[in-house]
Amino acid sequence: MTYRELLEEGISCLKASGIEEAGTDAWVLLSFALGMNRTRYLMDRDMPVLGETKRYRELIGKRAGHIPLQHLTGSQEFMGLEFLVGPEVLIPRQDTETLVELVLADMNTAQGARLCRTLPVLDMCTGSGCIGISVAKLQGVPVTAVDVSAAALKTAEKNAENLNCREKVDFRLGNLFEPLADREQYSYLLSNPPYIPSGVIPGLTSEVRDHEPRIALDGSGDGLYFYRRIACEAGKFLCAEGRIYLEIGYDQARAVAALLEENSFYEVRVFKDPAGLDRVVRAVMR
Repeated sequence: MTYRELLEEGISCLKASGIEEAGTDAWVLLSFALGMNRTRYLMDRDMPVLGETKRYRELIGKRAGHIPLQHLTGSQEFMGLEFLVGPEVLIPRQDTETLVELVLADMNTAQGARLCRTLPVLDMCTGSGCIGISVAKLQGVPVTAVDVSAAALKTAEKNAENLNCREKVDFRLGNLFEPLADREQYSYLLSNPPYIPSGVIPGLTSEVRDHEPRIALDGSGDGLYFYRRIACEAGKFLCAEGRIYLEIGYDQARAVAALLEENSFYEVRVFKDPAGLDRVVRAVMR
């Protein structure tokens, strides 16, 4: 069997299982299983496969069963950085880069730089650590990263170590603000909390519904539980003029903005992701 035939076999299998990005996923798994890059493939695609095909076919079979591609390769790129992922954490999405890019841009203004030089950044519901670690790595600021899942924090710590910024991130286990001391103060609060309404989860794709941690998805009945908690309690930990950045679902901007305004935040603004959907709400603490 040639490399071309093996790839076509993988694509056909994934298409038959309803995988939308069958061509892309089959190629990623071929590259991952056989150490094959594009240049080598183009040169050798009609040559007999050198090496074992069993691993590739096993991976294709798992992807055909709708196990997320990132769980099979064990990683996902985010903000140009490579993050380890697994069933214990939400897979980083490109949508979330909108939040990080906004934060980095704000930190490079005079006022934003002054804030983050004075006090650390708080990353709430850190999961894989993709938000907080990216900010620590790319901006060089100290970050406190909190999550209720010990397994998620273990993965986040590995990511910080792999990206050579472990000394910049203070990981804490606990539910929302519980691991913080009463008088701790932060310059920025960043969060991508669980925000999917409980009743919507059964209708999600199998990849998300069956393989990503429900604890990272479920925002209770209306999807707003964590926003209520964060908006209500953030004032105890954000400094005056401190900033909050929350990732939201496409239809939650008005509700989340109202919660922030009711809890002493001002200059509330909504930002869209590359698809044109409402994605981040930013506000300033009075």
